[in-house]
Amino acid sequence: MTDARGGHILFLNWRDTKHPEGGGSELFLDRIAAELIRQGHRVTLLCQAHGTAPAEEITPEGLRIVRRGGRHTVYLMAALTYLAGVLGLGPLSRRRIGRPDLIIDVGNGMPFLSRLYARRPVIALVHHVHREQWPVVFGPRVAKVGWWIESRLAVRVYRRCAYITVSESTREELVGLGVDRHRISVVHNGTPEVTGPPIARTPHPSLMVLGRLVPHKRVEFALRATALLATELPDVELVVAGQGWWDEPLIRLAGDLCIEDRVSFAGFVSEERKHELLCGSWLMLMPSLKEGWGLTIVEAGARGTPSVAFRSAGGVADAMADGETGVLVDNEYEFYLEVRSLLLDVRRRTEMGAAAAAYARRFTWEKAGEAFAEVVAGQLPAVPTSPAGQRVP
Repeated sequence: MTDARGGHILFLNWRDTKHPEGGGSELFLDRIAAELIRQGHRVTLLCQAHGTAPAEEITPEGLRIVRRGGRHTVYLMAALTYLAGVLGLGPLSRRRIGRPDLIIDVGNGMPFLSRLYARRPVIALVHHVHREQWPVVFGPRVAKVGWWIESRLAVRVYRRCAYITVSESTREELVGLGVDRHRISVVHNGTPEVTGPPIARTPHPSLMVLGRLVPHKRVEFALRATALLATELPDVELVVAGQGWWDEPLIRLAGDLCIEDRVSFAGFVSEERKHELLCGSWLMLMPSLKEGWGLTIVEAGARGTPSVAFRSAGGVADAMADGETGVLVDNEYEFYLEVRSLLLDVRRRTEMGAAAAAYARRFTWEKAGEAFAEVVAGQLPAVPTSPAGQRVP
Protein backbone atom coordinates (compact mmCIF):
# COMPACT_ATOMS: atom_id res chain seq x y z
CA MET A 1 0.00 0.00 0.00
CA THR A 2 1.29 3.44 -0.91
CA ASP A 3 1.97 5.72 2.03
CA ALA A 4 1.91 9.52 2.26
CA ARG A 5 5.39 9.77 0.79
CA GLY A 6 4.65 7.66 -2.25
CA GLY A 7 3.35 8.41 -5.68
CA HIS A 8 2.53 6.51 -8.86
CA ILE A 9 5.66 6.28 -11.02
CA LEU A 10 5.44 5.13 -14.64
CA PHE A 11 8.56 3.74 -16.32
CA LEU A 12 8.62 3.70 -20.12
CA ASN A 13 11.22 1.22 -21.36
CA TRP A 14 11.41 -0.86 -24.52
CA ARG A 15 11.96 -4.16 -22.67
CA ASP A 16 11.55 -5.88 -19.33
CA THR A 17 13.85 -8.42 -17.66
CA LYS A 18 11.91 -11.37 -19.13
CA HIS A 19 12.53 -10.22 -22.71
CA PRO A 20 14.97 -12.58 -24.49
CA GLU A 21 17.19 -9.59 -25.34
CA GLY A 22 16.90 -7.90 -21.96
CA GLY A 23 20.17 -6.76 -20.42
CA GLY A 24 21.73 -4.41 -17.92
CA SER A 25 19.28 -1.59 -18.60
CA GLU A 26 16.34 -3.82 -17.73
CA LEU A 27 18.07 -5.17 -14.61
CA PHE A 28 18.74 -1.61 -13.42
CA LEU A 29 15.10 -0.69 -13.87
CA ASP A 30 13.89 -3.85 -12.15
CA ARG A 31 16.07 -3.33 -9.07
CA ILE A 32 15.38 0.41 -8.85
CA ALA A 33 11.63 -0.23 -9.15
CA ALA A 34 11.86 -2.73 -6.28
CA GLU A 35 13.61 -0.15 -4.11
CA LEU A 36 11.02 2.52 -4.96
CA ILE A 37 8.19 0.12 -4.10
CA ARG A 38 9.92 -0.70 -0.82
CA GLN A 39 9.94 3.02 -0.03
CA GLY A 40 6.19 3.32 -0.57
CA HIS A 41 5.79 4.20 -4.24
CA ARG A 42 3.48 2.47 -6.71
CA VAL A 43 5.40 1.59 -9.87
CA THR A 44 4.21 0.61 -13.36
CA LEU A 45 6.42 -0.42 -16.28
CA LEU A 46 5.10 -0.01 -19.82
CA CYS A 47 7.25 -1.93 -22.33
CA GLN A 48 7.02 -3.98 -25.53
CA ALA A 49 5.13 -7.26 -25.76
CA HIS A 50 7.11 -10.41 -26.50
CA GLY A 51 6.52 -14.13 -26.94
CA THR A 52 3.98 -15.60 -24.56
CA ALA A 53 4.49 -12.98 -21.87
CA PRO A 54 1.11 -11.74 -20.57
CA ALA A 55 -0.17 -8.32 -21.62
CA GLU A 56 -0.24 -7.40 -17.95
CA GLU A 57 1.17 -8.87 -14.77
CA ILE A 58 2.33 -7.93 -11.29
CA THR A 59 5.69 -9.24 -10.09
CA PRO A 60 6.22 -10.64 -6.58
CA GLU A 61 7.92 -7.33 -5.67
CA GLY A 62 4.75 -5.43 -6.65
CA LEU A 63 5.89 -4.01 -10.01
CA ARG A 64 3.01 -3.82 -12.48
CA ILE A 65 4.13 -4.58 -16.05
CA VAL A 66 2.00 -3.54 -19.02
CA ARG A 67 3.21 -4.85 -22.39
CA ARG A 68 2.15 -3.18 -25.65
CA GLY A 69 3.48 -3.12 -29.21
CA GLY A 70 6.67 -4.61 -30.61
CA ARG A 71 10.31 -3.68 -31.16
CA HIS A 72 9.45 -0.65 -33.32
CA THR A 73 5.85 0.08 -32.36
CA VAL A 74 6.25 0.14 -28.57
CA TYR A 75 6.92 3.90 -28.66
CA LEU A 76 3.65 4.68 -30.45
CA MET A 77 1.71 2.17 -28.36
CA ALA A 78 3.12 3.68 -25.17
CA ALA A 79 1.73 7.08 -26.16
CA LEU A 80 -1.66 5.65 -27.19
CA THR A 81 -1.95 3.48 -24.09
CA TYR A 82 -1.03 6.37 -21.83
CA LEU A 83 -3.50 8.77 -23.44
CA ALA A 84 -6.29 6.19 -23.63
CA GLY A 85 -5.77 5.21 -20.02
CA VAL A 86 -5.62 8.76 -18.69
CA LEU A 87 -8.55 10.01 -20.77
CA GLY A 88 -10.59 6.80 -20.55
CA LEU A 89 -10.97 6.59 -24.34
CA GLY A 90 -11.21 3.62 -26.69
CA PRO A 91 -10.70 -0.11 -26.19
CA LEU A 92 -7.23 0.36 -24.67
CA SER A 93 -8.82 2.04 -21.66
CA ARG A 94 -10.21 -1.32 -20.52
CA ARG A 95 -6.85 -1.92 -18.93
CA ARG A 96 -5.97 1.52 -17.74
CA ILE A 97 -2.52 2.36 -16.48
CA GLY A 98 -4.01 5.14 -14.40
CA ARG A 99 -2.73 8.67 -14.03
CA PRO A 100 0.93 8.63 -12.92
CA ASP A 101 2.45 11.32 -10.75
CA LEU A 102 5.81 11.02 -12.52
CA ILE A 103 7.16 9.43 -15.71
CA ILE A 104 10.64 7.92 -16.05
CA ASP A 105 11.34 7.97 -19.79
CA VAL A 106 14.14 5.49 -20.54
CA GLY A 107 16.03 6.31 -23.72
CA ASN A 108 17.92 3.33 -25.15
CA GLY A 109 19.04 5.32 -28.16
CA MET A 110 15.43 5.99 -29.12
CA PRO A 111 13.53 7.95 -26.43
CA PHE A 112 9.78 7.75 -25.88
CA LEU A 113 9.42 11.57 -26.16
CA SER A 114 6.72 11.41 -23.48
CA ARG A 115 7.23 15.08 -22.67
CA LEU A 116 5.32 15.86 -25.89
CA TYR A 117 2.06 14.23 -24.78
CA ALA A 118 2.16 13.72 -21.01
CA ARG A 119 1.27 16.63 -18.77
CA ARG A 120 3.25 15.14 -15.93
CA PRO A 121 6.81 15.66 -14.66
CA VAL A 122 9.26 13.58 -16.69
CA ILE A 123 12.73 12.32 -15.80
CA ALA A 124 14.89 11.23 -18.74
CA LEU A 125 16.89 8.11 -17.86
CA VAL A 126 19.86 7.63 -20.21
CA HIS A 127 22.28 4.75 -19.67
CA HIS A 128 24.66 5.80 -22.40
CA VAL A 129 24.89 7.84 -25.57
CA HIS A 130 24.65 5.72 -28.74
CA ARG A 131 26.78 7.81 -31.10
CA GLU A 132 29.03 4.88 -32.05
CA GLN A 133 26.32 2.21 -32.03
CA TRP A 134 23.86 3.64 -34.57
CA PRO A 135 26.06 2.89 -37.64
CA VAL A 136 26.99 -0.56 -36.29
CA VAL A 137 23.38 -1.73 -35.90
CA PHE A 138 21.72 0.16 -38.78
CA GLY A 139 22.56 1.37 -42.26
CA PRO A 140 23.93 4.90 -42.77
CA ARG A 141 20.55 6.55 -43.45
CA VAL A 142 18.72 5.08 -40.46
CA ALA A 143 21.78 5.70 -38.29
CA LYS A 144 21.83 9.35 -39.28
CA VAL A 145 18.14 9.80 -38.42
CA GLY A 146 18.49 7.88 -35.16
CA TRP A 147 21.48 9.92 -34.05
CA TRP A 148 19.65 13.17 -34.91
CA ILE A 149 16.69 12.09 -32.76
CA GLU A 150 18.94 11.14 -29.86
CA SER A 151 21.40 14.02 -30.02
CA ARG A 152 19.22 16.92 -31.21
CA LEU A 153 15.47 16.26 -30.94
CA ALA A 154 15.55 14.53 -27.55
CA VAL A 155 17.79 17.19 -26.02
CA ARG A 156 15.27 19.83 -27.08
CA VAL A 157 12.18 17.85 -26.00
CA TYR A 158 13.63 17.18 -22.51
CA ARG A 159 15.23 20.61 -22.15
CA ARG A 160 13.33 21.35 -18.92
CA CYS A 161 13.49 17.82 -17.50
CA ALA A 162 15.76 16.27 -14.91
CA TYR A 163 18.11 13.55 -16.16
CA ILE A 164 19.45 10.42 -14.50
CA THR A 165 22.39 8.45 -15.85
CA VAL A 166 24.52 5.65 -14.45
CA SER A 167 28.07 6.95 -14.89
CA GLU A 168 30.14 10.11 -14.88
CA SER A 169 31.25 9.28 -18.42
CA THR A 170 27.68 9.40 -19.75
CA ARG A 171 26.99 12.62 -17.85
CA GLU A 172 29.93 14.24 -19.64
CA GLU A 173 28.63 13.03 -23.00
CA LEU A 174 25.16 14.43 -22.25
CA VAL A 175 26.71 17.76 -21.31
CA GLY A 176 28.52 17.66 -24.64
CA LEU A 177 25.15 17.29 -26.39
CA GLY A 178 23.82 20.41 -24.65
CA VAL A 179 22.14 19.07 -21.50
CA ASP A 180 22.72 21.35 -18.50
CA ARG A 181 25.08 19.66 -16.07
CA HIS A 182 23.03 20.67 -13.01
CA ARG A 183 20.03 18.74 -14.38
CA ILE A 184 21.93 15.43 -14.54
CA SER A 185 22.17 13.12 -11.52
CA VAL A 186 24.41 10.05 -11.52
CA VAL A 187 23.01 6.87 -9.95
CA HIS A 188 25.41 3.94 -10.22
CA ASN A 189 24.23 0.37 -10.65
CA GLY A 190 24.29 -1.83 -7.60
CA THR A 191 26.19 -5.09 -7.42
CA PRO A 192 24.02 -8.22 -7.45
CA GLU A 193 24.39 -10.14 -4.22
CA VAL A 194 26.93 -12.91 -4.41
CA THR A 195 25.24 -16.21 -3.69
CA GLY A 196 26.55 -19.73 -3.71
CA PRO A 197 29.73 -21.26 -2.29
CA PRO A 198 33.20 -20.14 -3.45
CA ILE A 199 34.38 -21.92 -6.59
CA ALA A 200 38.05 -22.62 -7.29
CA ARG A 201 39.71 -21.13 -10.35
CA THR A 202 40.11 -23.46 -13.30
CA PRO A 203 43.51 -25.20 -13.43
CA HIS A 204 44.00 -23.91 -16.99
CA PRO A 205 43.90 -20.29 -18.29
CA SER A 206 40.23 -19.35 -18.63
CA LEU A 207 38.51 -16.27 -20.06
CA MET A 208 34.89 -15.23 -19.99
CA VAL A 209 32.58 -12.90 -21.93
CA LEU A 210 29.16 -12.26 -20.41
CA GLY A 211 26.38 -10.36 -22.14
CA ARG A 212 24.03 -10.13 -25.10
CA LEU A 213 25.38 -11.39 -28.41
CA VAL A 214 24.95 -8.32 -30.61
CA PRO A 215 27.47 -6.60 -32.93
CA HIS A 216 28.39 -3.68 -30.67
CA LYS A 217 29.53 -6.08 -27.92
CA ARG A 218 32.45 -7.01 -30.26
CA VAL A 219 32.84 -10.56 -28.99
CA GLU A 220 34.95 -11.05 -32.13
CA PHE A 221 37.83 -9.33 -30.31
CA ALA A 222 37.75 -11.98 -27.59
CA LEU A 223 37.64 -14.78 -30.17
CA ARG A 224 40.62 -13.39 -32.10
CA ALA A 225 42.58 -12.86 -28.88
CA THR A 226 41.88 -16.47 -27.89
CA ALA A 227 43.13 -17.70 -31.25
CA LEU A 228 46.42 -15.83 -30.77
CA LEU A 229 46.78 -16.95 -27.16
CA ALA A 230 46.21 -20.58 -28.14
CA THR A 231 49.49 -20.56 -30.10
CA GLU A 232 51.33 -19.93 -26.81
CA LEU A 233 48.88 -21.32 -24.23
CA PRO A 234 47.41 -24.47 -25.82
CA ASP A 235 45.01 -25.09 -22.92
CA VAL A 236 43.45 -21.62 -22.85
CA GLU A 237 39.64 -21.59 -22.81
CA LEU A 238 37.01 -18.93 -23.55
CA VAL A 239 33.41 -19.16 -22.35
CA VAL A 240 30.88 -16.89 -24.09
CA ALA A 241 27.81 -16.67 -21.86
CA GLY A 242 24.74 -14.96 -23.25
CA GLN A 243 22.32 -15.08 -26.15
CA GLY A 244 21.36 -12.84 -29.04
CA TRP A 245 20.78 -12.65 -32.75
CA TRP A 246 24.51 -12.30 -33.52
CA ASP A 247 25.35 -15.81 -32.26
CA GLU A 248 25.64 -17.53 -35.66
CA PRO A 249 28.31 -15.17 -37.07
CA LEU A 250 30.31 -15.62 -33.85
CA ILE A 251 30.09 -19.41 -34.02
CA ARG A 252 31.22 -19.29 -37.67
CA LEU A 253 34.16 -17.06 -36.75
CA ALA A 254 35.27 -19.51 -34.05
CA GLY A 255 35.27 -22.19 -36.74
CA ASP A 256 37.22 -20.02 -39.17
CA LEU A 257 39.81 -19.37 -36.44
CA CYS A 258 40.01 -23.12 -35.71
CA ILE A 259 39.28 -22.61 -32.01
CA GLU A 260 36.00 -24.53 -31.72
CA ASP A 261 37.62 -26.77 -29.10
CA ARG A 262 38.72 -23.75 -27.04
CA VAL A 263 35.48 -21.75 -27.12
CA SER A 264 32.25 -22.69 -25.38
CA PHE A 265 29.07 -20.83 -26.33
CA ALA A 266 27.07 -21.35 -23.16
CA GLY A 267 23.95 -19.41 -24.20
CA PHE A 268 21.72 -18.12 -21.43
CA VAL A 269 23.06 -19.20 -18.03
CA SER A 270 21.27 -19.44 -14.69
CA GLU A 271 22.42 -17.32 -11.75
CA GLU A 272 24.01 -20.42 -10.23
CA ARG A 273 25.94 -21.22 -13.40
CA LYS A 274 26.93 -17.57 -13.85
CA HIS A 275 28.32 -17.57 -10.31
CA GLU A 276 30.38 -20.68 -11.08
CA LEU A 277 31.77 -19.16 -14.28
CA LEU A 278 32.58 -15.80 -12.70
CA CYS A 279 34.37 -17.50 -9.79
CA GLY A 280 36.27 -19.97 -11.95
CA SER A 281 37.46 -17.66 -14.73
CA TRP A 282 40.89 -16.06 -14.59
CA LEU A 283 39.73 -12.92 -16.43
CA MET A 284 36.53 -11.19 -17.54
CA LEU A 285 36.72 -9.72 -21.04
CA MET A 286 34.53 -6.80 -22.09
CA PRO A 287 35.44 -5.71 -25.62
CA SER A 288 32.15 -3.80 -25.99
CA LEU A 289 32.07 -0.68 -28.15
CA LYS A 290 29.94 1.26 -25.64
CA GLU A 291 28.38 0.68 -22.23
CA GLY A 292 26.55 3.00 -19.87
CA TRP A 293 28.06 1.07 -16.98
CA GLY A 294 30.09 -2.10 -16.60
CA LEU A 295 27.71 -4.34 -14.68
CA THR A 296 29.48 -7.56 -15.63
CA ILE A 297 32.82 -6.00 -14.65
CA VAL A 298 31.51 -5.33 -11.15
CA GLU A 299 29.83 -8.75 -10.99
CA ALA A 300 33.14 -10.39 -11.86
CA GLY A 301 34.98 -8.13 -9.45
CA ALA A 302 32.70 -9.21 -6.61
CA ARG A 303 34.12 -12.73 -7.16
CA GLY A 304 37.71 -11.46 -7.27
CA THR A 305 37.98 -11.67 -11.05
CA PRO A 306 39.69 -8.71 -12.80
CA SER A 307 38.58 -7.44 -16.22
CA VAL A 308 40.02 -6.07 -19.44
CA ALA A 309 37.88 -3.53 -21.30
CA PHE A 310 38.12 -0.55 -23.63
CA ARG A 311 38.76 2.99 -22.39
CA SER A 312 36.50 4.46 -25.09
CA ALA A 313 33.52 2.31 -24.01
CA GLY A 314 32.12 4.96 -21.67
CA GLY A 315 30.81 3.79 -18.31
CA VAL A 316 33.21 0.85 -17.96
CA ALA A 317 35.79 3.40 -16.78
CA ASP A 318 33.57 4.09 -13.76
CA ALA A 319 33.04 0.38 -13.04
CA MET A 320 36.75 -0.27 -12.52
CA ALA A 321 39.91 1.43 -11.27
CA ASP A 322 42.25 1.22 -14.26
CA GLY A 323 45.45 -0.61 -13.38
CA GLU A 324 44.12 -1.65 -9.97
CA THR A 325 40.96 -3.74 -10.46
CA GLY A 326 41.42 -4.36 -14.17
CA VAL A 327 42.89 -2.77 -17.27
CA LEU A 328 41.50 -0.35 -19.87
CA VAL A 329 42.97 -0.48 -23.37
CA ASP A 330 42.76 1.67 -26.49
CA ASN A 331 42.79 -0.82 -29.37
CA GLU A 332 42.45 -4.50 -30.20
CA TYR A 333 46.19 -5.18 -30.18
CA GLU A 334 46.52 -3.71 -26.68
CA PHE A 335 43.54 -5.82 -25.69
CA TYR A 336 45.37 -9.00 -26.67
CA LEU A 337 48.63 -7.89 -25.03
CA GLU A 338 47.00 -7.06 -21.68
CA VAL A 339 45.00 -10.29 -21.62
CA ARG A 340 48.20 -12.23 -22.32
CA SER A 341 50.15 -10.31 -19.68
CA LEU A 342 47.55 -10.96 -16.97
CA LEU A 343 47.24 -14.64 -17.82
CA LEU A 344 51.01 -15.05 -17.44
CA ASP A 345 51.39 -12.94 -14.29
CA VAL A 346 49.61 -14.74 -11.45
CA ARG A 347 50.71 -12.26 -8.78
CA ARG A 348 49.45 -9.20 -10.63
CA ARG A 349 46.21 -10.96 -11.54
CA THR A 350 45.61 -12.05 -7.94
CA GLU A 351 46.27 -8.56 -6.55
CA MET A 352 43.88 -7.05 -9.08
CA GLY A 353 41.24 -9.61 -8.19
CA ALA A 354 41.43 -8.73 -4.49
CA ALA A 355 41.19 -5.01 -5.31
CA ALA A 356 38.23 -5.68 -7.63
CA ALA A 357 36.34 -7.45 -4.83
CA ALA A 358 36.88 -4.48 -2.50
CA TYR A 359 35.87 -2.01 -5.23
CA ALA A 360 32.65 -3.92 -6.00
CA ARG A 361 31.51 -3.57 -2.40
CA ARG A 362 31.10 0.18 -2.94
CA PHE A 363 28.04 -0.37 -5.11
CA THR A 364 24.78 -1.69 -3.66
CA TRP A 365 21.22 -1.63 -4.95
CA GLU A 366 20.09 -0.11 -1.67
CA LYS A 367 22.38 2.89 -2.22
CA ALA A 368 21.27 3.12 -5.85
CA GLY A 369 17.61 3.04 -4.82
CA GLU A 370 18.12 5.76 -2.23
CA ALA A 371 19.93 8.00 -4.71
CA PHE A 372 17.25 7.43 -7.35
CA ALA A 373 14.47 8.11 -4.82
CA GLU A 374 16.07 11.45 -3.94
CA VAL A 375 15.80 12.59 -7.55
CA VAL A 376 12.24 11.27 -7.75
CA ALA A 377 11.27 13.13 -4.56
CA GLY A 378 12.47 16.38 -6.10
CA GLN A 379 10.24 15.90 -9.14
CA LEU A 380 7.05 14.50 -7.61
CA PRO A 381 4.29 17.11 -7.25
CA ALA A 382 3.05 17.86 -3.75
CA VAL A 383 0.32 15.40 -2.77
CA PRO A 384 -2.44 16.63 -0.44
CA THR A 385 -2.94 14.46 2.62
CA SER A 386 -5.64 14.09 5.24
CA PRO A 387 -5.03 14.97 8.92
CA ALA A 388 -4.28 11.27 9.47
CA GLY A 389 -1.45 11.47 6.94
CA GLN A 390 -3.20 9.51 4.18
CA ARG A 391 -3.04 10.55 0.52
CA VAL A 392 -6.16 12.32 -0.71
CA PRO A 393 -7.30 10.81 -4.06
